[in-house]
Amino acid sequence: MIVLKAPQDKVLAVLQSVAGIVERRHTLPILANVMLRKTGNALQFTTSDLEIQIRTTAELGGDTGDFTTTVNTRKLIDILRSMPSDQTVSLESSQDKLLLKGGKSRFTLQTLAAEDFPLVQEAASFGPTFSVPQKTLKSLLGQVAFAMAVQDIRYYLNGILFVAEGQQLSLVATDGHRLAFASATLDVEVPKQEVILPRKTVIELQRLLSDADGAIEMCFANNQAKFSFGAMEFVTKLVEGKFPDYNRVIPKNHHNSITLGRAPLLASLQRTAIMTSDKFKGVRLNLEPGTLRVASNNAEQEEAVDELDIDYSGDAIEIGFNVTYLIDALASMAQDMVKIDLADGNSSALMTIPGNDSFKYVVMPMRI
Repeated sequence: MIVLKAPQDKVLAVLQSVAGIVERRHTLPILANVMLRKTGNALQFTTSDLEIQIRTTAELGGDTGDFTTTVNTRKLIDILRSMPSDQTVSLESSQDKLLLKGGKSRFTLQTLAAEDFPLVQEAASFGPTFSVPQKTLKSLLGQVAFAMAVQDIRYYLNGILFVAEGQQLSLVATDGHRLAFASATLDVEVPKQEVILPRKTVIELQRLLSDADGAIEMCFANNQAKFSFGAMEFVTKLVEGKFPDYNRVIPKNHHNSITLGRAPLLASLQRTAIMTSDKFKGVRLNLEPGTLRVASNNAEQEEAVDELDIDYSGDAIEIGFNVTYLIDALASMAQDMVKIDLADGNSSALMTIPGNDSFKYVVMPMRI
C-alpha cells in the first residue's frame, strides 16, 4: 500500500493552483484529470489541455512508497473543499483506484493510467532565459489584457504580443477597436524576441502570479513559451501569425490635449453608461475650453449629461466612443491623473499617464 499524508489546506491550495486550465468537457476524458506523482515526501501535480501544461511540486510529508496516477481534478477539489481545513488527509494509490481518507470520511476514486496522460512535448531549443519580478509582469498583464480580442477569426488578436528587446519588455493587446501597450525595464539585456501568448495563457498567468517580490523566469521557442516561478512550471503553445504593427496605430501628433483626474472621469463615464443602449454602449464627449461634457441616450429617449471642469484651451471637439472601452482602460490604471490626446471627432484618441511613457491606450471613435 502506497500512502501520502498531508494537511487538507496544503493539498487543496496546490491542487487549485494547477486546476485552472482543466476543461470540464473534453474529447479526451483523461484531460479532466490531474497527474499525481509521489516521490519521497514530494508530490508533483500536473495538468494539461494539450496546449498548456502546468506543473508544481509540493513537499507534503510522505509515507511509504512512490506512485504515479491520474484522478479527476474537479472531484478531488470538491472532496477536499468539503473537509475541515485543519484535517490531515491521506491518499492511497492501488491499481486503478485512489483512496482518500480524512477523519471518518473515505472516498474511493477511479483513476486512469499515468502513462496515458498527454504531456506537452517541450520544444527542443529555447531562446535565452530572462527574468522579471512577478509583480511587474502581473502589473503589465493587467494593463493590457482587457484589450485582447475574444474568439476573433483573426486568431493572432486572441492573445497578447510579448516583445523583449534590449532592456525593455513590452506587452501589446488589441481587438481592432482599441489597443493597449505597457512596458517595463528589465535588469538584463536580451536579444529581440517577439511572441504571441494565447488568451487562456494570459488569464492563467494573471491568476497565478503573485504581488510578492519573487521573480518569474521566461524563455521562448518558435512555438512555445516556458515560465518558471516559485514551484510552478508553465509551458504553453504560442499563437502563430503576424501581430499588427502597433507603432503605426499609436497617434504621434494629436494637438489637443487634456489632463484630468482619472477617478472623476471614470465615475462620470460610469454614470452616463447607465443610459446607453445595451447594443451600442455609445457616449458623446464634448470638449470645450474649461469643460468636458459627457452625454448618452437610448432608444427610450432617456438621456444622461455629466460635466467636468477641466484645464483646456484647445479646439471644440465632439467625439463618440464605446463607453466600455474607456471604462476598461481607466479601471485598469492605478494613477491619479490621465492625459487624453485628440485630433478631431473622427480620429482615434490616445490615453496616457502624464510624464510616463510606459502605458499607452488607443481607442477608435464611434459614430453616434
